[in-house]
Amino acid sequence: MKIVASIQARLSSTRLPGKVLKEIAGKPMLQWQIERLQQSRLIDDIVVATTTNPADDRIVEFCNRQGYKVFRGDEDNVLQRLADLIVKYEVDIHVECFGDSPLTDPRMVDEFIGYLLKHQNSVDFVSNSLKTTYPPGSEVIVYKGGALIKVNGLVEKSDPLREHVSLHIYRRTDLFAVMNLEAPSYLYYPDLYMEVDTPEDFQVMTFVIENMMARGHLIFSIDQVVDLLLDNPDISSINRKVNRRWKEYRNDD
Repeated sequence: MKIVASIQARLSSTRLPGKVLKEIAGKPMLQWQIERLQQSRLIDDIVVATTTNPADDRIVEFCNRQGYKVFRGDEDNVLQRLADLIVKYEVDIHVECFGDSPLTDPRMVDEFIGYLLKHQNSVDFVSNSLKTTYPPGSEVIVYKGGALIKVNGLVEKSDPLREHVSLHIYRRTDLFAVMNLEAPSYLYYPDLYMEVDTPEDFQVMTFVIENMMARGHLIFSIDQVVDLLLDNPDISSINRKVNRRWKEYRNDD
């Protein structure tokens, strides 16, 4: 059973160009995320899934310098990119991560992987991303690699929604058993944004990481981030009104 986490990363973000290599406390955001994922007890491999766009050569160069695995694929057809990655690395269980979420919590990742492993005979996909209950930016998406390969063959090549990946699994409940896990009360903060899509988000992220570093917390949990942001409402309010494009795909009614 091979468990692999991929991180979708590119430099052509429209609202905050180059964000995954923007530095906080001396490290690019992408490095923060990889180092956090490396604390997982269940992940066997971490692969940065970037594009063939020459603009993303910088990501490849960074990964090569750091000794991180990197895979390149189509910039817009992200579904194909990730399906190809799953085939190349012979992935049984895939943890789908995003370069704009550097605070991915390895403890939560292991919890969700463990859930899928325990229920693998009855569940194909487990996440907390179908309904927003956890703080955005702390999403965990785990599914069987074969499920993504299957939907990649079903979705029309011209479908514009190929820019998305796991959406094609969780919308096909006729084919796959899907489970969404909601946040416990102490993490039920859907209005605390821990993702980085805009300059406002980057300001909040910088505050969080620098404060955790100052307190000596090199690897810190989402619980600690929640407490920090609740204690600093002037910071957590900075990005609260940013338009979030992903909301159109969430079932938050």
